[in-house]
Amino acid sequence: MNILQLFLLFLTIGFEVLGTVSLKLSDGFTRLIPSLLVAIGYGASFYFLAVLLKQGAPIGIIYAIWSGLGTAAIALIGYLIWNEKLSIPALIGIALVIIGVALINLTTEAAH
Repeated sequence: MNILQLFLLFLTIGFEVLGTVSLKLSDGFTRLIPSLLVAIGYGASFYFLAVLLKQGAPIGIIYAIWSGLGTAAIALIGYLIWNEKLSIPALIGIALVIIGVALINLTTEAAH
């Protein structure tokens, strides 16, 4: 993955996280600004994902990294902002997701 693809991937993840956090803040789409941020976040996330895939990035690898890091980021944000509990098994699971993403990156780069 080149530097532009990596940038697009993190942009995609960032907008997905914005959309998901805004979804919680929207209170069931009853609050206007967070509701608009849901549409902007998810829309931009899928747009940049499409741009990334158009550049030839492998969809399986990209989707695994996108969903894994997005999930870990949302779990961390939930813990830090809303004091949502994370059990030891949940923390181990999140760590395994991050390790999995790292392994995907390392082995994908080695294969090229």
